Amino acid sequence: MNTLLSLETRNNVLFTMATLLDTERVAIIDMNKKDINAYKGTDISMLDRLKVNNAKVDEMIIAAKHLASQEDPVGVERFSFKHENGMQVYNKTASFGTILIIYESRPDVTVEAAGIAFKSGNKIVLKGGKESLHSNLKITELWHKALKQNNASSDWVTYLQFNRIETQAFLEKPTQRIDLIVPRGGEKLITFVKKHASCPVIISGRGNNFVFVHSEADLNIALAIIINGKSKISACNAVDKVLIDENLPNKKEFINTLIKKLNESKIQVLGDKIISKNHSVQEISSNEVWYEEFLDHKIVLGEIASNEAVIEMINIYSGGHSSAIITKNEAEAHFFMENVDTAAVYHNASTRFTDGGQLGLGGELAISTDKLHQRGPIGLQHLVTNKWYVHGNGQIR
Repeated sequence: MNTLLSLETRNNVLFTMATLLDTERVAIIDMNKKDINAYKGTDISMLDRLKVNNAKVDEMIIAAKHLASQEDPVGVERFSFKHENGMQVYNKTASFGTILIIYESRPDVTVEAAGIAFKSGNKIVLKGGKESLHSNLKITELWHKALKQNNASSDWVTYLQFNRIETQAFLEKPTQRIDLIVPRGGEKLITFVKKHASCPVIISGRGNNFVFVHSEADLNIALAIIINGKSKISACNAVDKVLIDENLPNKKEFINTLIKKLNESKIQVLGDKIISKNHSVQEISSNEVWYEEFLDHKIVLGEIASNEAVIEMINIYSGGHSSAIITKNEAEAHFFMENVDTAAVYHNASTRFTDGGQLGLGGELAISTDKLHQRGPIGLQHLVTNKWYVHGNGQIR
């Protein structure tokens, strides 16, 4: 059983962690270089997420300090009721207990996600990928120093140095109580965790995000948002599919300009049957491509007849992450945003904003594409469950 650390202790650990990250930044970057030099894979998005430089360390420090400055998410009253028999009833937020975070590549998760879980009163069990082992072990060492300096047990943050077989065994029969599992990574990792986990799992699913250029779009805004959507190909909030209204004025000129700008950014452009025929780009091999999250320098353009058709297509093919409509028509934007089934919906703004920091949460544990218990970026105030408190003086039913 976890005995909840006081808010003061939790905050002091986070402030100490921020200081240690700064004083140990050279050692962290050196350990990260070991990981990068040892990486023999071909996944460019994984390599991109693996890298830690001074700017990335600065982000970790900001995340730790921001968490320390936030109000306590535990014990917040959500509901109260005075029973006719005199009992006083409250519902308050409560920590889950112990959270297992399984993730690939990103050493910053070892700070940000662990920090969110810790501030929420949870013990954290970390299982990073072998590609980031040196970086993760160094950061975990700093967590233990921060805990020790504040007279807190080091078992609030533990790191599992397990291979795939050992991880599967732990998921199926944990050697300690695990109350929640959060996998962060590709579809293979998520499928693996869902298959073997013996406790609740929050799915941080695929992106495969869509942008719809409506017939009443501002074309300069559309170009900027699509190009920005491919500015970080390793991000789950990147744009992979663009649907263009077949009634768009100056459609041919717009598509040609878009293809030119994407090619200048070294993005491979694929098209549906109509786009590929009219604009000399490679046609997609099958409709299955509409399901794919690329995490690569690739994008698909397609023509479509109506807002309704776009909504249907996004709800079939997207990962349930983010979608955007570019239009000056408020009614069309409202209809799109109300009916598209994604965690975040945008009107004339980039899907790249689907991020805990960008949406005002200060950071995120993950971006959930589930509907239970929280959808979209999971911040500090979301990483809690709840508990009923009932005060009486002998009432019986």
